[in-house]
Amino acid sequence: MNQIESPLVGTLAIGSRTSPSRVMFGPHETNLAIGRDFSPAHAAYYARRAAGGAGIIVLEEAAVHPWDWPYERAPLAARCGSGWAAVCIAIRAAVPEPERAPVVLAAIGHSGGQGISHWSQREIWAPSPAPEVATREVPKEMERQDIDEIVAGFGAATRLAVSSGLDGVEVNAGQFSLVRQFLSGLTNMRADEFGADRLLFARMVLEAVRKAAGSEIVGLRLSIDELAPWAGIIPEAGVELAVALAPFVDVITVVSGSIFSAARTRPDGHVEPGFGIDLARQVRVGLRAAGFTIPVVAQGSIVDVGQAAWALESGAADAVEMTRAQLADAELVNKVRADQSARIRPCVLCNQTCKVRDNRNPIITCVVDPRTGHETIDLPEPTSMAASSGRRVTVVGGGVAGLETARVAALLGAQVTVHERSAEFGGVIRTAARGSGRGRLELIASWLEAECRFLGVELIANSTYTESMHTGSLLSGARVGQFVLATGGVPGPLPFLVEEGAAVFTAAQVLDSTTILPVDGVVAVWDPIGGPIAISVAELLASIGRTVVLLTPDLLVGEKLALSGDLAPSQPRLHGAGVKLVKRALLRKVTASTLEYEDKFSGVAASLNIAALVNCHHSIPDLSLDPTEQLLQAGDRVAPRTILEAVREGRLVGRQAAHS
Repeated sequence: MNQIESPLVGTLAIGSRTSPSRVMFGPHETNLAIGRDFSPAHAAYYARRAAGGAGIIVLEEAAVHPWDWPYERAPLAARCGSGWAAVCIAIRAAVPEPERAPVVLAAIGHSGGQGISHWSQREIWAPSPAPEVATREVPKEMERQDIDEIVAGFGAATRLAVSSGLDGVEVNAGQFSLVRQFLSGLTNMRADEFGADRLLFARMVLEAVRKAAGSEIVGLRLSIDELAPWAGIIPEAGVELAVALAPFVDVITVVSGSIFSAARTRPDGHVEPGFGIDLARQVRVGLRAAGFTIPVVAQGSIVDVGQAAWALESGAADAVEMTRAQLADAELVNKVRADQSARIRPCVLCNQTCKVRDNRNPIITCVVDPRTGHETIDLPEPTSMAASSGRRVTVVGGGVAGLETARVAALLGAQVTVHERSAEFGGVIRTAARGSGRGRLELIASWLEAECRFLGVELIANSTYTESMHTGSLLSGARVGQFVLATGGVPGPLPFLVEEGAAVFTAAQVLDSTTILPVDGVVAVWDPIGGPIAISVAELLASIGRTVVLLTPDLLVGEKLALSGDLAPSQPRLHGAGVKLVKRALLRKVTASTLEYEDKFSGVAASLNIAALVNCHHSIPDLSLDPTEQLLQAGDRVAPRTILEAVREGRLVGRQAAHS
């Protein structure tokens, strides 16, 4: 394979170490812990990214005090020694060449007032008793002995990390951070010396960490824009903070966000990728002007290697954090190094399975790579295409599940043909991508199609093969090769009456063509699911000037968006677009000019004058092709769910088909 000279794969000196690439795999919640300890799953998870070329790996944050327990499986530094050591051993085994080994840091911190007392059964600590925005819990204002205890905890965590074989630590002064809360006027309203000098606590922490680290690396994750300019840290002040704290650290990762902007920590596709690059540039310029040459890492939805390379080439940063991009493709850096950037599995910024800090405690994974987070369980896919096995695999349906089935079967040496009834491959994912803020979803379909073509899969569009199969002899008699059904879903039955003349459309129909709607009048959007589909339809229609009413039986519009972090951001977007929201509504009847509904709790009836209804109801499996014999099936053909299940089942069925 050709080697490429990309700035992403250049080396970078950080303190006493040298990183083999300029790509960071940053700290994030995984729910891989066993209790509050790092687990073997952690070790495999990080080793996979190390083998893939990550230059800097910052492990999941560990709390420096036992009462800081922000989520159930949050690591506690005092219990992480053996787990940190196991991570080091796993990484050395995955990357035996010393010059290719990544710099590995333990993230250490304290959530402060952004924590929760649910797990610890103790009060949460903060600089001042400012109620936490999400939980509304009022923290205890820390006393001097509490402050000294936390500072000592940072030092102890650092000593343990270094003695466990790690290259150093990164102190969190970014989102969900006690250190940042002391730095900010939003949360530090103290009348003592820690209020008079808001830098004092951060200096004490970093002095303790620097002393404990010795010659090893001390990193700092610093929010320089809290997005709350009335009292919070603004970029100009953030640069001053970076300069003031630079003497204590070897590298600074620039982030943004505060108690009022938790969603900014990991926004979805509604926020442009690379939103933090300019903030990193401001910090780097300020540091250089003050005589500091320590590396600056840019963070903020950097998921495309082209943008990442530009950030380095333009001098905005010395390294880039590409965490979600390496959840989607652990081999990202290696592919850049081998001049295979076009084959990098894309991150679509959906947050559907990589955001795991909630009461479900899901294990982290990725919709485009379900092996993420399951490295100790799932089989790795072949690193190169296997020799032809002579097996023939026919896949009916060219959506995500069908294409993933074909891709994996082809990798395993099967000769694969995919029949798709429509003119394009990718299925419903291409339709969903037309919704507001969801454009990156199309990258999944495009990548799968390109990979299938690269692997020699025969893709037949506008195929009537499904109909001939249904009536022909291939499924009723002897079979030729292995058949897989990935025919997707169809709209489910409507739970309300539709009178003749009523204009009722599915979300897919409207996303494919908004011109099918009547030219004038109100468009109602019905959302019984509470996910992103109806929200994106409503926003799309409002953006083209339509008057939109969004109805839901729930108490919150789009309540399932809380799982991906878009619930709070979606509300001002909808209000700003002028979308009228009707909650607790149960639809009863749609006529040519009205929509009749009733209150879910009171039963009070009401109606709206509308021109059309967009129904965002559940789908059911498409069983139009229903052979008598049992065949392999995948995706919505089994049960309509999400991209994750389509990819996961496609991968499993692709293996089964290739080996049958």
